[in-house]
Amino acid sequence: MKYEIDVEEFAKALKDGKGISGKSGALTPLIKQLTELALQAELESHLSQDLEKNRKNGISTKTMKSSNGTFELETPRDRNGSFEPEIVKKNQTHISDEIESKMLSLFSLGSSYSQISDHIEDIYGVSFSKSAITAVTDKLIPMLEEWRKRPLEAIYPFIYLDAIHYKVREDGHYISKAFYTVLGVNLEGKKEILGLYLNESEGAKFWLQVLTDLQNRGVKDILISSVDGLKGFPEAIQSIFPQTEVQLCVVHQIRNSLRYVASKNQKQFATELKTVYQAFTKEEAELALDKLEEKWGKKYPIIFESWRNKWENLSHYFKYPEPIRRIIYTTNIIESVHRQFRTLTKTKGAFPNDNSLLKLLYAGIQNAEKKWTMPIRNWSLTISQLNIHFKDRLKDALML
Repeated sequence: MKYEIDVEEFAKALKDGKGISGKSGALTPLIKQLTELALQAELESHLSQDLEKNRKNGISTKTMKSSNGTFELETPRDRNGSFEPEIVKKNQTHISDEIESKMLSLFSLGSSYSQISDHIEDIYGVSFSKSAITAVTDKLIPMLEEWRKRPLEAIYPFIYLDAIHYKVREDGHYISKAFYTVLGVNLEGKKEILGLYLNESEGAKFWLQVLTDLQNRGVKDILISSVDGLKGFPEAIQSIFPQTEVQLCVVHQIRNSLRYVASKNQKQFATELKTVYQAFTKEEAELALDKLEEKWGKKYPIIFESWRNKWENLSHYFKYPEPIRRIIYTTNIIESVHRQFRTLTKTKGAFPNDNSLLKLLYAGIQNAEKKWTMPIRNWSLTISQLNIHFKDRLKDALML
């Protein structure tokens, strides 16, 4: 059967000054006509292949949304109800991937559902409810699950582990949950989020589960891990990756120390503390720590007890040259990611469930990783220096 398209209405709209696409565009009636003709052709093909007695049975109407506006689509029906259109499926309410892509793009930038709805209506002249937008963003969930299970590389020179906290609704009330982030730097020097995890609180026990998941997904070795001062963290890491050096974040240690110093002494203490963590060698740092304790130890014993207890994991970075020291002495690289997360979620307050939080952070990660195309600064020099310190462990990976 031959179908003809009447373009007179389209031509008239153009003569009247309407645009081709977008809100109130002249293309919308033509799209409606093309779609209905295609559905008619699809039904004719279905009836010709139906061995039982079947025939046309009128039409049903539904509102369709497209990037060129909204229109009422007349869908042909068959008497037996066996016709399943492929061009526009029975439950389908819009026919353009462009709208979905725009929604997800806005979502990944932290726009609220009302902002997304307003923006889409301004551009396309199409209104979407909160539930409709939720249905679109929920398509990220299976993508997230696949991403969380993806295989990882065998060796990561550096990984950073940290948690950020959010309010999530559970059993009718909101509770604080720890969102665990693992950031890796691979052998090419490029940053990569290795996994996303949620738990009710931050603790070394759950970090053990996170590290086991990394191992199960293919990670065999981590050269250096940078973490904050959470109790039991180094032991948790080394129980799964026994060769990994665990460097505690020096910046966290400094901040925690200054909390115990009287405000009138903070400036002087902070200046003198630099002689410890900015020392050239570990031996020089230890001498500086001894001198500092002689002066301030009686007044602030808790500070020096903390430094002494954590010294083994605080001082690993002294053995390395500047390019490696700069990368491992602080967890600032992952805190920068968490600042992006806070920007993304600042208008949300709290989340109705785990998935609503995870899909937003996943969307934000995918958006951020588009910019992580280059290796971190001075990577060629860094990997060469790592090879000196970890030659046996890097030999096969670097094919040296």
